[in-house]
Amino acid sequence: MSVILAGGGSTGHVAPLLALADCLRRRDPGVRVTALGTAEGLEARLVPEAGLPFAVVPRVPLPRRPSADLGRLPWRLRAAIAAASRAMEEAAAQVVVGFGGYVSTPAYLAARRLGLPIVVHEQNARPGLANRLGARFTPYVATTFPGTPLRGARVLGMPLRQQITTLDRGARRDEALAGFGLESRRTTLLVFGGSLGAQRLNVTFGQSRDLLGDAGVQVLHVTGRGKTVEGLADASTDLFADLSGGGAYGSGGRPRYVAVEYLDRMDLAYAAADAVVCRAGAGTVCEITTVGLPAAYVPLPIGNGEQRLNAEPVVEAGGGLLVDDAQCTPQWVRETLLPLLTDPGELAAMSKAAGAFGITDGDERLADLVDLAVAEASPAAERRSAR
Repeated sequence: MSVILAGGGSTGHVAPLLALADCLRRRDPGVRVTALGTAEGLEARLVPEAGLPFAVVPRVPLPRRPSADLGRLPWRLRAAIAAASRAMEEAAAQVVVGFGGYVSTPAYLAARRLGLPIVVHEQNARPGLANRLGARFTPYVATTFPGTPLRGARVLGMPLRQQITTLDRGARRDEALAGFGLESRRTTLLVFGGSLGAQRLNVTFGQSRDLLGDAGVQVLHVTGRGKTVEGLADASTDLFADLSGGGAYGSGGRPRYVAVEYLDRMDLAYAAADAVVCRAGAGTVCEITTVGLPAAYVPLPIGNGEQRLNAEPVVEAGGGLLVDDAQCTPQWVRETLLPLLTDPGELAAMSKAAGAFGITDGDERLADLVDLAVAEASPAAERRSAR
């Protein structure tokens, strides 16, 4: 089988693409998987690093208001469709799977022109423009969250790395805590805002570190590249990541507050944690529920509101809290978060609810849908050839 995967621009699009590619290759080492992406997106680095053939499609942003770019849109789109079509023909593609982002629109249009079956995967509770278009062309539409408004959608969950889906937090906890220089007898709070960090979380928890320490809570804080928590000394512990720009606070028996800019091993951060405070990107919500961690979600206050929608079903199921960005303050930490962190029974109940909500085999479910699309398209293709 030859499969085209289209998506990119952000980790939210690239990560599930790579997870599905891994799943397809585990199932059939002979499968040919080619990824389409832009030269500017993260996919230009991550896809080749994963050992996948990569075809560049010109970036075609959709102008939000009348401008000269709007006048150039038809020509840009035509060039992108042509590039996507060439990649599909060169790969002898049998199916196209789109994850949204700039490259997916020309990929969907090229696949439709070539008569190839299309599979759409939407990560967020509120779908983007590309996937709303793609869903009009196919019955094979998958979503991550229930209630996503795409016609005929099936809730299949998020394709995730096996590093996350196979994580046994209990078995890895001591190893993870030791690696981060943390103590096994203390409650551990993980704070992170994604690869770019979240200034709101960095400021609020930097200001709350004494409050947390006084309550006996230790913290692992992933600040984002180029960002720090003010007032932390240089890190001296041997952690699982490159700690340039990192820091640590706490000595003389006081709970530690460890800050790092970035972690490649988020699985070990999850293993060390008892609870999380984070943004509510689709990938973040899915990873946290898959590993069964209670979380306080602080949705990004800009955009189209999809982060709040991503977290709401988990919160309604009892697996987390929602807090507005503006309300995520040291006062909220003191009045709401600390009572939770110091209540083991409540943490255990939320952890159980989060784990029950998570879908751990989203990659396998989406791969099944890809197989179905190819199988059901084959008789139609044979009929067209006979005519």
